[in-house]
Amino acid sequence: MSEVSPLTVDIPCEPWIGRNDGDAPEHRRWWQAVRPYSPEALAASAHAAASDGVRSRPAVLLGFRSEEGVRRNKGRLGAIEGPGAIRAALGPLAFHLGRDVFDAGDVTVVTGGDEFPGDLEGGQERFGTALAAALDGGALTVGLGGGHETAFASYLGVAGSQRSGGVRVGVLNLDAHFDLRDEERGTSGTPFLQMARAEAAEGRSLQYAVLGISRPNNTRALFDRADELGVRYLLDEYTTRETAETFVEDFLADLDAVYLTIDLDLLPAAVAPGVSAPAAVGVPLEVIIAVVRRVAASGKLLHADLAELNPAVDIDGRTARIAARLVDTILG
Repeated sequence: MSEVSPLTVDIPCEPWIGRNDGDAPEHRRWWQAVRPYSPEALAASAHAAASDGVRSRPAVLLGFRSEEGVRRNKGRLGAIEGPGAIRAALGPLAFHLGRDVFDAGDVTVVTGGDEFPGDLEGGQERFGTALAAALDGGALTVGLGGGHETAFASYLGVAGSQRSGGVRVGVLNLDAHFDLRDEERGTSGTPFLQMARAEAAEGRSLQYAVLGISRPNNTRALFDRADELGVRYLLDEYTTRETAETFVEDFLADLDAVYLTIDLDLLPAAVAPGVSAPAAVGVPLEVIIAVVRRVAASGKLLHADLAELNPAVDIDGRTARIAARLVDTILG
């Protein structure tokens, strides 16, 4: 394991809050369990987990406060507040995890305009650098988005980590959209084409699979591009627990490690209204939870992120609570 480096973020970890039923371990909730990230604390936790063989490796949460990609993609703004809303929904949940969890704070991208675009690319690079440092410190990392431009930021971190060197890494996207748009600048709709081109520049092919694709929400050109790139996909209307688990198992079988990204617009609009592009059909939450559990149980999960939570259009915080439940499931 390499020496753990400091992470450069724009907003350090802030105090978590939640209901207090007592300070004993059996009363713990997330807000009482999450600790501020430091290189020394992560190194000590990773060493302890490797030594006792019982505890799981520590986790590091890293926020990406960005909606610049959504703005460029002409979506509904509000995703910049996603990381804070996820933390707020996580804080009161009972903590049952057998691992330490650290919060590294947020990387922030200032939302621009048509004449003065925000520096999305710089933010993605900063997030990637911070993420790679946490991965190389031995953590299971979870990114809290942000628009789905979070995915390319995550890719930069995974690709830049020593832990991805010499292994077969795949990208599993739970999403209604391919996000393979060909644009002059990166947006929330381009990250996986950006990944494919970055992999091609290194002489590799992107191993990319998408579960939950909505046929009416992806043009013929996007389906053609997916076919050209060898993308595996499962349409939302055919996604049941059985088909989803088989699809994921087949994809994981050819990989040594996987980066899992979850776009919350995959879920039905009635279940997850707080997203930029609500789904008319979507994939049931219980199917998504089963898929996440299957990926986590594979032992191949390197990094995961959640994207497109938009608290500005959420109803009763229900989408934020779903995002929190998914984070808990990923790390459970």
